[in-house]
Amino acid sequence: MTIEELLKDKAIKSKEKTEIISKWIMEKSLPVDELIAFAESQKDSAMATCIEALEYATKEHPEIANENVLNFVTDTLTSKVPRIKWESAKVIGNIAHLFNTRLKTPIAHLLINTAHEGTVVRWSAAFALGEILKLRTEYNKDLLPAIEGIIKKEEKKSIQKIYNDALKALKK
Repeated sequence: MTIEELLKDKAIKSKEKTEIISKWIMEKSLPVDELIAFAESQKDSAMATCIEALEYATKEHPEIANENVLNFVTDTLTSKVPRIKWESAKVIGNIAHLFNTRLKTPIAHLLINTAHEGTVVRWSAAFALGEILKLRTEYNKDLLPAIEGIIKKEEKKSIQKIYNDALKALKK
């Protein structure tokens, strides 16, 4: 079965489709570059499902991510579609440690998403930025004050907690 056939199959639920694609990625029967090439040509919902599958796979096995994955999810952080934004942010959070010298653009896009009206978009941006902050890279010089400012503006305690947990981890 191809990705296209899987996504068109109405008998398979959405969550199951994501899990199947994720399994294919982790088993290496579907190369990540092939998934990205497919996702780039798809409508928003199919693209979001592909990114969510990447998120599942990189949570378990971040090492499957290559520069194409980083570039793809960095670009998709600017999508108008909230689900694409939040899934992309979670992938960045999962793989940031592998690309700790190539995070300038992802950070810039994530910082924009911290002001998004959608709670899940802001939560996911907080997750990714928190993971980046914990890496203790040169980016922290600018990222730390930005996050401190975001915490003051953010109304949701659950999102503030993500940032505060990252700040606590820095003090250890």
